[in-house]
Amino acid sequence: MAEPKEDDFLDDIAEAEAELQDLDELEDEAIALDELKAERDEYKDRWMRALADAENARKRGDKARRDAEMYGGSRLARDMLPVYDNMKRAMEAITDEQKAAAPAVIEGIELTMRELLNVFKKHGLEIIAPEVGDKFDPNQHEAMFEAPVPGTKAGEIIQVSAEGFMLHDRLLRPAQVGVSSMVG
Repeated sequence: MAEPKEDDFLDDIAEAEAELQDLDELEDEAIALDELKAERDEYKDRWMRALADAENARKRGDKARRDAEMYGGSRLARDMLPVYDNMKRAMEAITDEQKAAAPAVIEGIELTMRELLNVFKKHGLEIIAPEVGDKFDPNQHEAMFEAPVPGTKAGEIIQVSAEGFMLHDRLLRPAQVGVSSMVG
């Protein structure tokens, strides 16, 4: 067997050092690649969050727009309720003599009331009209007083002072009622 020469050892060492240098470069490239992947993942995560935020903002905007369309006139509607109450009282107070004496005026009042009710309906305003004997519902009625009335059950409506109103699915004004406190 031939004995290795010193030049062969030096060549082997140089070759090994070159391979180590190549490995170091590969390791540096792998680290740089990992850093780029981490940066890419961070940007992707930020982009997904921004996309989700934009979608949530769009949904909130849509809901706010729908709410404004449905309930934006609630202050005006609430301000019109006394007009309805007064018109209703006026119509209830009309006597037969007054109808005979001024039929055109009475017809004008009735037409105005019908038109007011049509406008209410058009804008989603519904009347809550409880009747004597109905069960008190705290979600739609406001108890103005409580009194024991023979022949009634506790929680039964014994008097209606004012009708209530719903605006679409929201309570605008509860019906004002008197409630029985008597049992039996």
